Amino acid sequence: MRRSVNLLQQMAIFVTVVTGGGCGMMYYLMQKNFAQSEYYRLALQQLKNHSTAMASLGAPPLKVHNIHLSDKQNRMDHSRAQLKIPVTGSKTGGYLYSASTRDTLMNRWHLQQVHLQLKDGEIIEIFTKSPETKTE
Repeated sequence: MRRSVNLLQQMAIFVTVVTGGGCGMMYYLMQKNFAQSEYYRLALQQLKNHSTAMASLGAPPLKVHNIHLSDKQNRMDHSRAQLKIPVTGSKTGGYLYSASTRDTLMNRWHLQQVHLQLKDGEIIEIFTKSPETKTE
């Protein structure tokens, strides 16, 4: 009887380790997938090109952290993406908010809005798509 209890304990430990490793791998792959997406890279590029926002953060060096997968402000589907990306510099940190839409004909993402909200509450507008003028 003692042997079967030992075997059961070993199986429970094995299953726990394998499950934990699988969850960790899924989390890593999802973060990697976000970091490689066009809408994510476009937002970070806008931040890096905005000297006032970079100076407010104390960047470079700019550190980009993993997004919080459970945050309701991170939403993606086939045509829209809305992200809240944690960033820090040597002075302070904050969140980079971005909204993007996908052009289905060209299969490309276009930024609609990007702003940085610092920890002290200050909001720096980085990019806002100008309304397109229609000619008649």
